[in-house]
Amino acid sequence: MELSLFEQVSDLVRAMAPDEFGELRIRPNRRGLKLWFGPEKPPREHYEAQLLPRRYVDGEQGHAIEIGFHAENPEPAKNQATIDHLQTTEKKWRELIGPEAEVGVFYGADDWRRISEAWLDEDLDEPELPFEIASRVIDYVSAIEPARAR
Repeated sequence: MELSLFEQVSDLVRAMAPDEFGELRIRPNRRGLKLWFGPEKPPREHYEAQLLPRRYVDGEQGHAIEIGFHAENPEPAKNQATIDHLQTTEKKWRELIGPEAEVGVFYGADDWRRISEAWLDEDLDEPELPFEIASRVIDYVSAIEPARAR
């Protein structure tokens, strides 16, 4: 049986993830994966790689792969506080992530916040795509997780 795109990404992330942030948890599905450290239940602040309708990104038809950190608390102020805290160390984490990362409102959910990027209309059958997504997820984890600990 062939693994789905995000099952492949999940396996690669497990192999590539740094050990210093605690127990790695990954929940893949056919449209994406959620990653976090620690408790069994996923927290409201976590990392994701997922397929989105492109219309949420730029209003065009097609698909996008969104990769990054999410703050999805039910209280919008808590999400903004999380992002505000992370922005105090932006210079440091941006060195690892680069200018592609956008800080802002989550695509299609105005109460949530994100530090992420979107890849538009990627060929989902490209053999290197799982590795590229996994590598980028690890970039976000390696850059953002130390800032969250402060």
